[in-house]
Amino acid sequence: MANTKELSVEEKLRALYDLQLIHTRIDEIRNVRGELPLEVEDLEDEVAGLNARSEKLKADLEVIEEQIKDKKIAIEEHQTAIKKYSKQQENVRNNREFNSLAKEVEFQELEIQLAEKHIRELKASMEHKKQVINDSKDKLDSKTNHLKHKKSELSDIMSETEKEEGFLTKKATEFEALIEERLLVAYKRIRSSVRNGLAVVSIERGASAGSFFTIPPQTQVEIAGRKKILTDEHSGRILVDAELAKEEKDKMDHLFATI
Repeated sequence: MANTKELSVEEKLRALYDLQLIHTRIDEIRNVRGELPLEVEDLEDEVAGLNARSEKLKADLEVIEEQIKDKKIAIEEHQTAIKKYSKQQENVRNNREFNSLAKEVEFQELEIQLAEKHIRELKASMEHKKQVINDSKDKLDSKTNHLKHKKSELSDIMSETEKEEGFLTKKATEFEALIEERLLVAYKRIRSSVRNGLAVVSIERGASAGSFFTIPPQTQVEIAGRKKILTDEHSGRILVDAELAKEEKDKMDHLFATI
């Protein structure tokens, strides 16, 4: 690698344009993936959420089942108490004792009615939760299958592009090392501020690529002379002449073809 201080302006322009071509190619690869990685991530979160909700509902069912068991045991205890108080009524000595036992029996019967009411409510809650679990299962199965499909799609794209992106990222680092820090910072700033990521563009039909603003003839001559690093006054992008751009593009296309 040449030392950055040894580079001429033309060499800097070539390095910058090469770096731009590499970054553009990386952008194209990532555009192929598009929103797919984020879509997979969102689906994973959704599936995890559905699983967590399903597990909570199943845990709630277990709690409800235990509550129903407790209520049934309580009913049996109240029924046993009724039998005991009814038996005691057979041996009472006066009306006061009979009425006292009758009140105990009545209380136990009310407790049984209340327990039975709670059981009905618990069973209704259980049926509702079971229905929600079944509905969630259908949704979970659908989302899981969709996630599986998207992961497979992403895996295919990654396997096709991962090697190329890794190679290009390494090459980008090599070209960045050729460019002085000040110029590299400017390049990255411009690249991050323009919609298509093009920080270095060529002159096409008297204007910078993608622009309708004509560049003055004298400026075009200076750009072709490759003695200064000039920018488009309208977009701020670094400009190179069409001949240099074609030469570097042919060189980089050959490089890309070897990957």
